[in-house]
Parts: sequence; structure tokens; C-alpha cells
Amino acid sequence: MTTKRIVVGAHYGMRDWLAQRVSAVLLAIYTLVLLVSLLLTPQLTYGTWAGLFASSWMKVLTLMAILSLTYHAWIGVRDIFMDYVKATGLRLLLQVCTIVALIAYACWAVIILWRV
Repeated sequence: MTTKRIVVGAHYGMRDWLAQRVSAVLLAIYTLVLLVSLLLTPQLTYGTWAGLFASSWMKVLTLMAILSLTYHAWIGVRDIFMDYVKATGLRLLLQVCTIVALIAYACWAVIILWRV
């Protein structure tokens, strides 16, 4: 007779661990590309800064970084709430507020990015 193991919890473990690492790598790559681009720019003015973000490849890379940062932050904050906020109602409220704030920040960043 075999017994099934009963697993308790939300089963986020490996998927979220991997998502944290992948999003961190994407953010590191974006940071390196941005640093190299700035170091290769002879004079940093508003025009060169705007010109850097006017190119499609930089907009796409920045969008990927914004989405990676948003997801990375969500996983981290959600895990903190799950670990340290025991009251279910308060934890749900904090998670909803965090989701709303992160979506607002991401939308705001995209609006700024596509204005250039």
C-alpha cells in the first residue's frame, strides 16, 4: 500500500526561485549594457541620453528590464508577506496594495519610456 505525500502550501518553491534568478540575470545584463553605453558616450547630455533610449533595441531591452524588476519585486515582497504577516486578511490587503502599486509603477515607466 502506497501513501501519497500531502504537500502543504502554495507550491511556489522552484518556479519562483528560478524566476528570481532569471529576472536578476536580465537586470544585470541590462545594467551592464546601460553602463557600457554610457561609458562609450563622449559627452552625456539630454540629447545623447534621449538618443540612447530612442532606439528600438534599447526600448525593448528597457521594457524587459521593467517587467523583470516588477516580477522580481513581486516575488520578493510576496514571500516576505507570506513569511511574516500571519493574519490572512492583512496579508491579502498588503498583497493587493503591492500588486496595484507595482502595476502602476510599471505602467508609469512604460509611459515615460515611450515618450522618448
